[in-house]
Amino acid sequence: MKKKNFIVNGLLALAVMTAFTQCDNNKGTTTNTGNATPTGGVSELKIAYVEIDSLLTQYNFCKDLNEAMMRKQENVNATLNEKMKALDNEVREFERKYNNHVFTPERAQQEQARLLKMRQDLEAQHQRLMAELQQENDKNSMQLRDSINSFLKEYNKTKGYSLIISNTGADNLLYADPSLNITKEIIEGLNKRYVPAEKK
Repeated sequence: MKKKNFIVNGLLALAVMTAFTQCDNNKGTTTNTGNATPTGGVSELKIAYVEIDSLLTQYNFCKDLNEAMMRKQENVNATLNEKMKALDNEVREFERKYNNHVFTPERAQQEQARLLKMRQDLEAQHQRLMAELQQENDKNSMQLRDSINSFLKEYNKTKGYSLIISNTGADNLLYADPSLNITKEIIEGLNKRYVPAEKK
């Protein structure tokens, strides 16, 4: 069963954030760690990365947003399918009556115009509902990104990373030492902080 996974698809825009740059208290300071990379002897960078795919599938806020979008998508599809079925029934009934010469030519024209208008209205409603879903998905993507960025700012106050990089399915990193992967720690921190809204 093919269903649009709105948040995951929409949040691949999140993956475009190839760097969660969190330099709050680290500008111009030297950090000595085993993971540091010298940069011309002036200072050292402390770098880590987060696997976005894992974050999106395991962060409870993201899962809740995705489930809500799926329910809305299903409701929209059910509404549109019901209206399309009703329209198809009316078209079949018109064809049956037309073939049995129930309509005068003028009445047949009127009925055709009415059915055409119904189809146009249904297409317009489909476009409007899809646009509303997209707007909500964009809003959810922004909320999710803000939530992650806000957490990373707090998290980094004690961790002191110069750079936190996002990685999507190994697309952005050709190689990284697994010790630089802080995904699990970030997901645990995000989930600990997240308080789900009461479901209606």
